[in-house]
Amino acid sequence: MALIQSAAGQLVLGIFLALLAAVGAFHFKLLTVSGAIAAFVLGAVTFGLGGLGWAVVLIAFFVSSNALSFLFKKRKKSAESMYSKGGRRDAAQVLANGGIAGFFVLLHHFLPDAWMPWLGFCAALAAANADTWATELGVLNPGKPISILSGKSVEPGTSGAVSLAGTLASLAGAALIAFFGWILMPNGILLSSNSFVLFALVSVGGLIGSLVDSILGASLQAIFYCPKCQKETEKHPLHGCGAETHLVRGKKWMDNDWVNMGCTISAPLLTIILGLIL
Repeated sequence: MALIQSAAGQLVLGIFLALLAAVGAFHFKLLTVSGAIAAFVLGAVTFGLGGLGWAVVLIAFFVSSNALSFLFKKRKKSAESMYSKGGRRDAAQVLANGGIAGFFVLLHHFLPDAWMPWLGFCAALAAANADTWATELGVLNPGKPISILSGKSVEPGTSGAVSLAGTLASLAGAALIAFFGWILMPNGILLSSNSFVLFALVSVGGLIGSLVDSILGASLQAIFYCPKCQKETEKHPLHGCGAETHLVRGKKWMDNDWVNMGCTISAPLLTIILGLIL
C-alpha cells in the first residue's frame, strides 16, 4: 500500500511540475499552445513515472536548448528565414525532439531494473540537444558551411549544412546531456565496471544522431524554392514574403519534424547496440 501511495504521489507531483513548466514556457513564448500541451504530457510522464533523475535530464535539455534561442538573434536572423517554423515550438516539434525519450520513460516503468531505458532516454535527448546546439550556434561559424553530402559551400541555415563550429557545438550539446545522464544514473544499471562508459556512449551517440539529421536534411528533406526572393526554403506553401513556394528536391512529406525524429531514433539505437556489445 505504501508503494502504491508513493507512486501515486510521485505521479501527482510530476503532473503539477510539468504543468508549471509548460505554462512557464508558453508565457515566455518558447512554446505554442499545442507545444505547451505536448510538453505537459511529456513532462508529466517523465516526472511522474521516471522520477527526479529523469526529470533533471529532461530539464537540462529543455533549458539549454531554449536558452540558445535568445543568443545572437541578429546574426542568426538571415539564416532563420530558411526554417519552416518560427522560434516557438509546436506539438510536432516537441514530440519530434522528446517523443522517443518519453517512450523510454514508459519502457522503464515496465522494466525498472533494465539499463536500456536509461541509456536510450539519455541518448535520444543528447541527439536532440546536439542538433539544436548545432543549429543555433552553427550559423555563427565565421565562414560558410558545407553540405555534408557534396562538400560544397552552402548558405547558413541550409538543411544538411555542417561546419566546424556547428560540429563542436553539437558535441558539446550531446556531452552536456551525457554528463547529467552519467552523474544521475540509477543504481544497479552499470554498463561496465567503469560507469564513465555511459558518458562516452551518450556523447558519441548524440553527435552521430545530429549527423544523421544533417544527412537526412541534405538528401530526403523537402526543400522548396521561392521565386520572388529567389532562394531555397523549408517553408511551404508560402514563403515569409507571401509568395508560393515549389518543391525542388527531397520528399514532400519529409519535413524538419520527421528529420528530427530520425535524429532522436538513430542515437538510442546506436548507443543500445554498443551497450549490448560492451
